Amino acid sequence: ALEPLSVGLAIGVASALTGYLSHPRFYCRYVECCPAAGHRLNATALKAQLDTKLFGQHLAKDVVLKAVMGFQNNPSPKKPLTLSLHGWAGTGKNFLSQILAENIHSAGLRSKFVHLFLATLHFPHHNQVQLYQEQLQNWIRGNVSACPQSVFIFDEMDKMHLGLIDAIKPFLDYYEEVDGVSYRKAIFIFLSNAGGDLINKAVFDFWTMGKQREEIQLKDLEPMLSVGVFNNKNSGLWHSSLIDKNLIDYFVPFLPLEYKHVKMCVRAEMVARGYAVDEKVVQAVADEMTFFPKEQKIYSDKGCKTVQAKLDIHEDV
Repeated sequence: ALEPLSVGLAIGVASALTGYLSHPRFYCRYVECCPAAGHRLNATALKAQLDTKLFGQHLAKDVVLKAVMGFQNNPSPKKPLTLSLHGWAGTGKNFLSQILAENIHSAGLRSKFVHLFLATLHFPHHNQVQLYQEQLQNWIRGNVSACPQSVFIFDEMDKMHLGLIDAIKPFLDYYEEVDGVSYRKAIFIFLSNAGGDLINKAVFDFWTMGKQREEIQLKDLEPMLSVGVFNNKNSGLWHSSLIDKNLIDYFVPFLPLEYKHVKMCVRAEMVARGYAVDEKVVQAVADEMTFFPKEQKIYSDKGCKTVQAKLDIHEDV
């Protein structure tokens, strides 16, 4: 028979060990956990990443950094943070949302608390909009219940079926709870090419007036952008209640990239691949890009989107 002292000691050790292993601090080293209520973003680290990885977007960096930090530092926000990013392909919308996701949840886009929706993949059929609306509501409700700090990214908004995105209006509104769930700590991000032509024209007008692009402020573009997207049937937000009820906090414009910005993208890609930066290669890749307007050729028509593919053919160099 076992001695009572030995049995008691064994039970005590087992209980202590179980308690230690189940402690959140230990458990969350190996399994991703939802951030605690008091968790705060590292503003310095986020700013440093935006400064070193996102080129030519002074407006987007400034607006998003201030919006996210203000939201995160607010212990009791009245609604979720909702950002709508607009601009032509290759200007950095996906890149910024990726950086943001990584700073909120360390696993970034691989996190179980970050959810990426692609319009053409997840909502392909026009005749199933009602089904998609129900599925989307259930998905968001379930995931915010599991983690209030969930992040939802909707890409290809300009390909979204009309009216579909309005299904999430109750979650973006100024409600303390919806069916017992609070959405006030969540972040919703929309990515769209819609409005890119309006942004490009405004930026070109600044250039023709002899102004620097860094002089452009949010107030110069946001009102025009929100109205343009609201009235654009190819925006995914055409006559949307999200705009009509002022539930989108910021319309963030991504400016067209210039030749110098494309070269920055090439250098960054070379560094990411472990190459020494060769300025001859940098210039060769940048020179293969096409630019607009036709006469002035100031802005890259694909941004930095094809930099990786074009650098591939120079790897031997």
